[in-house]
Amino acid sequence: MISMKRRMVLGGAGFALASPMIMTRAAVAQQTNADTSMSIDHAMPPETHRFNVGKFEVLVVKDGARPSGKPQETFGTNQSPEVVGALLEANFLPADAFVNSFAPVLVNTGSDVILFDTGMGEAGRANGLGRLAEGLTAAGYTREDVTIVVLTHMHGDHIGGLMEGGKPAFPNARYVTGQAEYDFWVDPARAGTPAENGQKGVLANVKPLAEKMTFIGDGGEVVSGITGMAAFGHSPGHMIYRLESDGRQLVLTADTANHFVLSLQRPDWEVRFDMDKAAAAATRKKVFDMIATDKLAFLGYHMPFPAVGYAEKIEEGYRFVPKAYQFDI
Repeated sequence: MISMKRRMVLGGAGFALASPMIMTRAAVAQQTNADTSMSIDHAMPPETHRFNVGKFEVLVVKDGARPSGKPQETFGTNQSPEVVGALLEANFLPADAFVNSFAPVLVNTGSDVILFDTGMGEAGRANGLGRLAEGLTAAGYTREDVTIVVLTHMHGDHIGGLMEGGKPAFPNARYVTGQAEYDFWVDPARAGTPAENGQKGVLANVKPLAEKMTFIGDGGEVVSGITGMAAFGHSPGHMIYRLESDGRQLVLTADTANHFVLSLQRPDWEVRFDMDKAAAAATRKKVFDMIATDKLAFLGYHMPFPAVGYAEKIEEGYRFVPKAYQFDI
C-alpha cells in the first residue's frame, strides 16, 4: 500500500506539473534567474556521510576544505621538497599542492547526541569553511539537538565553531575535553610564546564554557561506549576517542595524522603544526600500530572525506584504506 500510494502521489505530482506549453531551458532560467553556467562554485549543502557503528549512528560533516601549495612547508619539514614531492607523485598526487579538509563528527548513541570538534566556525566562512551547522541541518539535526560537545584538542579549526555571535553555538550541550589540554592553553605562561595566538582563541571560545565542562584524562569515559585515550604531541593534551557498540569499534584519531599519505606512510616525518614533533611522531606510530594490528576502523579529522578508513602496515609506515561497505553488512 505504501508503495502504491507513493507511486500515485508521484504520478499525480508529475501530472500537476505538466503544462500545455513546453518551455525552453533558457525561458525557465530567465523566469527563475537560475545560473545555468557550468561553473562548479554553485552553492550546495556541505557533504555529509552517515553510517552505523553497532547501535551508534555516526555522521561526518565536511566543514570545508582548503587547497594549499608547497606541501613540504607543512609535511616532512625535515625533508627536502624533492623527497616530499616524490612520495606524493608515487601516490598519484601533485608534488606541489595538497588539500586540507576538516571533518567534525556527530555520534548519536540513542541517549546522547555527541559532537566531536566544531570546525572553523564564523572565522572560516569568508573562505568557504565553517559549514558544520549547515551540514547538521542537511542531515536532519539542529544545534539544539547536541547534548555533549567533545574537544579533542584546542587548535582553532577544532574550537572555532563553539561560539556563534558571541553565544554558545550548542545551547543545550555540556562539554568534555582533556584536562592537560585545557590547563596548557589557559595558563598565563602562554603569553609571549608561539602559542599566544592559539591561547587567544581558547580564552574567547573555550574558557567561557568551563563551568559546563568535564575534564578527563587517559581512559576517561565520555558516556558508556566512548573512551578517551591520550595521544599527546600534536598538542600538549591531544586526545583521541574509541567508540564501541555491539562489538563494532571506531577510533576517532583527530589530528594524530594530518595527511593520508605524508603523515601515514612516513609517520617519522615532522609536521609543522605538531607542537612537540618527536612526541607526535611517537604517538602516530603507537596509535596506527594499534589500528593496523587490531584492524580497527578509524576516522581522522583531516583524512580525505568522508575521512573514514583502515590502516595497513607497510615498510616505513601505513597505507590508508578508505571505508567501503564494511559497516553496511
